[in-house]
Amino acid sequence: MEEIISREPRDLGRALCIITGASKGYGRTLAVQLSYLLKPRSILLLVARTMDQLNEVKDDIMALDDRQKRLVVRCVQADLEKMEGVEKTIQAVKETSPSELDHLLLINNAGSLGDVSRLALTFTDPTEVNRYLSLNVSGVLSLTAGVLQAFPRCLGLQRTVVNISSLCALKAFPSWVLYCTGKAARDMLFRVLAEEEPDVRVLSYAPGPLDTDMQVQARCCSGDLKLRRSFSSMFSAGQLLSCEESGAKLMKLLLDNDYPSGAHVDFYEL
Repeated sequence: MEEIISREPRDLGRALCIITGASKGYGRTLAVQLSYLLKPRSILLLVARTMDQLNEVKDDIMALDDRQKRLVVRCVQADLEKMEGVEKTIQAVKETSPSELDHLLLINNAGSLGDVSRLALTFTDPTEVNRYLSLNVSGVLSLTAGVLQAFPRCLGLQRTVVNISSLCALKAFPSWVLYCTGKAARDMLFRVLAEEEPDVRVLSYAPGPLDTDMQVQARCCSGDLKLRRSFSSMFSAGQLLSCEESGAKLMKLLLDNDYPSGAHVDFYEL
């Protein structure tokens, strides 16, 4: 997959690209794939909670940089559930901005599944719910706002914001009340952003059922038996998508740049 992307004649310009949740799984794959599509001296800012894993991703990307691109890869250890983590990331964005920037790209990938073992009526503690929403909604809005404020509208600068979404933003899954609520809120958040900031390219991309740790949690812990069996059946039948396969379609979306701003686009629609 990486070899195919490297032959793509187009690129995303000289960019500052911020990826949250970049230490593993889908975020890690997107970081590697994006590195092939950036012009020389672009900056990749990788954000996650675990520095050791971030450094591994950085080493992988630098080892692949055999095209003399001189990419700059920087890691930010931050917990986006907390205000301090959001502020730390925004400060790193301000400190790492290259001159003669063509493209600002923010990919909001960080997120969590939440407790999917329980039904909606068991969530009687607002503190528990608010903690989930802090990472999956509040932190996303605050980070996006801070990054766009740091890079206001400017002639010659394309600003793109990607929300890694889900079918759960549109469809209710029993025992997944936190995840569905968070994803639906995020989609609306970015639809409003697209209306308010018409010069910003906004995309909510649902990557499909990925073969990741989150899928393992879904198969093992979903409180709804029918849903748990459905995910287990998909896994057994080899119907889960690889991160590379799904990421490749997102890369094409970003390169083509012809989606309606604010749109929700699913892997299976492409």
